[in-house]
Amino acid sequence: MTDHSPAPAPAAAATLAARLDRLPWSRTHTAILLALGAGWLFDSLEVSLFGSAVGPLGSHFHATVFEQDAILAVWLGGILIGALAGGHLADRYGRRRLFVLTLLWYAAFTVLTGASWALGVVYVLRFLAALGVGAEYAIINAAVAELMPARIRGRAGAVVMNFWPAGGVLAGLLAYLLLNTLALSDAVSWRCLFIGGGLLAPVVLWFRRHVPESPRWLAARGRRAEAEAIVAGLERACGLPPLEAAAGGRGAYGQGTDGRGDDGPELRPGGLAALGELVRHHPGRLALGAVLDLAEAFGYYGIFALLSVVVLPKVHIADAQVPFFYILGNLGALIGGLVMALFLDRLGRHRTVAVSYLLAAAGVGLLAWATASGSGTWVTLAFMAASGFATAAWTSAYPTFTELFPTHLRAAGVGTSVAVGRIGAIVGTLSLPSLATHLGATASYLLVVAFWLVGAAAVAVFHRRGGIEAAGRPLETLTRPAHLPARA
Repeated sequence: MTDHSPAPAPAAAATLAARLDRLPWSRTHTAILLALGAGWLFDSLEVSLFGSAVGPLGSHFHATVFEQDAILAVWLGGILIGALAGGHLADRYGRRRLFVLTLLWYAAFTVLTGASWALGVVYVLRFLAALGVGAEYAIINAAVAELMPARIRGRAGAVVMNFWPAGGVLAGLLAYLLLNTLALSDAVSWRCLFIGGGLLAPVVLWFRRHVPESPRWLAARGRRAEAEAIVAGLERACGLPPLEAAAGGRGAYGQGTDGRGDDGPELRPGGLAALGELVRHHPGRLALGAVLDLAEAFGYYGIFALLSVVVLPKVHIADAQVPFFYILGNLGALIGGLVMALFLDRLGRHRTVAVSYLLAAAGVGLLAWATASGSGTWVTLAFMAASGFATAAWTSAYPTFTELFPTHLRAAGVGTSVAVGRIGAIVGTLSLPSLATHLGATASYLLVVAFWLVGAAAVAVFHRRGGIEAAGRPLETLTRPAHLPARA
């Protein structure tokens, strides 16, 4: 990722946070971006492989349609709980430590899923693996926001999110290799998909060794010497002379000797205390994150459920062509997400997110028209467009609400938003195919459109009520505790 914008003048860098934001783009930033993106790619690979494996798995265990749908519901429930727990753990124990733990956790249970001897065991192992994936949502987004310079923070976050459709493309190719080229039996193919996906985790772990702990999180925990050492190392890696922290015993965020900072009056909440602080002091920001995630999760997962159960059988796309269908859809998603990333810092968060959600609603309308035409070609093209708009929407939403939470609550805020969103995913996945069966696909599509429009409305309301536009602004200027005076 290339950044041609000039870094702020060194004279302005008086705190650790400002020194992070003044850094020009370097190989270290690229390594961090790739490491975080590689984890997201592996998450997507793991999730997408399930879509290819559920058919052979169901045939092997003679599972009913409901029993197969229940596997996805259990998976989404695990992500919900994992996002809540992972967010609180990352705020308490740090981003870097959780990077390794969550990766090893869900990789291990993914491999074990491939060795399942009964459908009930599959349920248990998918739930356990999903706990790790859910935690990744909070950890990765918090780390990107806290490590990237403010002037390109949104673009960097969006690029990391777009490793998700890249993982979907890779999963489609792997599924085609195992299910079509090698023509493995149902009893073997689904096991190979899970085991093969899980064994790729060490590659991601190799990348993640480059990711330092967040200096902002360290400073918020009172560990300013460690934060100083990391920032100085990043400055040297960028070819800049390390600057000293501000005088008067004040380090990152202008913290004083009492260990408190501009980030919040209490820097060590956890569990229900963190949720309580979010609700009391940041209700609008938490509501924005929850609504944006609820809308995109309902739309994104619901569309995929509709495609597999209703649309593809109707337009007569053969099973052998389904992997290519999803590969093309993920290519469209990747294009849409990367194009959006070019505008997130330039046009601002509110405008980019609102437009992306409106386009996502339009994309669903296009897919509804293509489905009614009965043409597999039109459905494929419409799916590419709808995936591109939907990915632009959710990959712009995550950086937007992540940066609004204070550092000591950031991962918990993201985790709570994701947990609410998974409720939408569960409801959409289970209800939309049934609704389409009884009332027709158009009714289901209209409901998805409504959810995307709710997301766009949430951004508009947040903006009209004076919600902060964070593009290009240092994280430390976005929140302040009540006991400190307002900043300019």
